[in-house]
Amino acid sequence: MLTDLDRTAGTLRWRLLVIAGVLLLDIVIGTLGFSLIEGWTLFDAFYMALMTLTTVGYGEVHPLSFPGRVFASFLMLVGVATVLVSFTILGDTLLRLELADYFGHRRRNRMLQHIAGHYIVCGAGRVGRSVVLELLRGGAQVILIDNDPARVKWAETLGILTLTADASKDETLRQARIDTAAGLVSAISSDAENVYVTLSAKVLNPSLRIAVRASDEQAEMKLQRAGATTVLTPYTFIGHRLAQSLLRPHVVSFLDVASTFGKTDLDLEIEQLRIAPGSVLSSRTLEEARLGRTYGVIVLAVRRQSGTMQFNPQADVRLEAGDVLIAMGERQKLKQLETALSA
Repeated sequence: MLTDLDRTAGTLRWRLLVIAGVLLLDIVIGTLGFSLIEGWTLFDAFYMALMTLTTVGYGEVHPLSFPGRVFASFLMLVGVATVLVSFTILGDTLLRLELADYFGHRRRNRMLQHIAGHYIVCGAGRVGRSVVLELLRGGAQVILIDNDPARVKWAETLGILTLTADASKDETLRQARIDTAAGLVSAISSDAENVYVTLSAKVLNPSLRIAVRASDEQAEMKLQRAGATTVLTPYTFIGHRLAQSLLRPHVVSFLDVASTFGKTDLDLEIEQLRIAPGSVLSSRTLEEARLGRTYGVIVLAVRRQSGTMQFNPQADVRLEAGDVLIAMGERQKLKQLETALSA
């Protein structure tokens, strides 16, 4: 998805190439004209053509004949017209570029003022990009923060809000509306920067859920002490999955399908669904709720408000407001169940 700024920049590059091509063509025609009409060397003809086109006012290289002066007059008119048209086109394009940048900033600021329940992703490396794509696939609103303009441009093509800034600074996080955010992911390659981001985010929004990438175990412990809710080390995670794919290949394949991590034709997901106060399913048992028959989902666990987790709950387990169901099923069915639980 190209932004107005990208399209205007592309137009500017194309027009610059056209203008450069026209100027070069004028110089070539002038050089060949003076060389053929006056019989001058190519360098003398080129020098005379350059002076004529730029109208610098130097004297003639050699005395011109009448046909030579007629050709020089024509070349002067062409040169002046080309320069005037070039300046007009460049001025128009630069004005459009400035306006596109100005209105783009205004539009982004307006969106930032009203955004809430979004996720902030700090760092758009390989891990950060995967996080952004997964959040977008889940229908979440995302704001990306990165100090590399090239990475920010990648995110802009996805149509998400971006900030080209240092994520460890409080003013940057405030600009990303951390006070209304649902969560933050710090996927910067530097563990030290991730610690700074975590500390700043926790101070600005103590209830914020923070997931952080760590490179080693020592950084993992520091990030947990800094306030990170979840800390993952990519190399440890990859090593674990590679080993499990050899030891328990069918289990890993099933988990990939259930988490939509792997490519499959099955539209299955594992989702967490909170029972809202006053929900029609509140104070009912799983048997009375008939979730499997009505929605075609499987309840894997129930997380109570106290924090206890009941795995493989039996039919007589009673659901209460505030409980969270860990359920697996088709994406559309899970959406229907989510609507019922929040009604």
